[in-house]
Amino acid sequence: MTKKFSLENIGLWKNLTDKHFAKDVLQLTGMEVSCNRLPAHTGVPFVHVHKKNEELYIIVSGSGQFFVDGEEFPVTEGSLVRVAPGAERALTAGSTDLCFICIQAEAGSLHQYTRSDANLTPTKASWMK
Repeated sequence: MTKKFSLENIGLWKNLTDKHFAKDVLQLTGMEVSCNRLPAHTGVPFVHVHKKNEELYIIVSGSGQFFVDGEEFPVTEGSLVRVAPGAERALTAGSTDLCFICIQAEAGSLHQYTRSDANLTPTKASWMK
């Protein structure tokens, strides 16, 4: 039987160099995910847009500035930033490394989600009674 999951360990965020794309290793078919670390006082050296994909940036640690369509705003650990297709975007780290996860998926492609796509099963994991 073929496994219905993929697993990868990227190690400690502080040891992550630049960007790690998860699509190929995890065999993702509906999204692109990257784990990113910008060293303190450095930033993405370009502004970019996506044609079809929206992006969700999840700030894991650190702080910095985010740029979207000419507007700049601060981000810190726990910040979630959604950027629509066609919007210009970039970000920079502040005085500490900025670690974040970026998830890309085609805008408008989510037709079901947790409550409408999930079914509870009678199966129990080892920690369940």
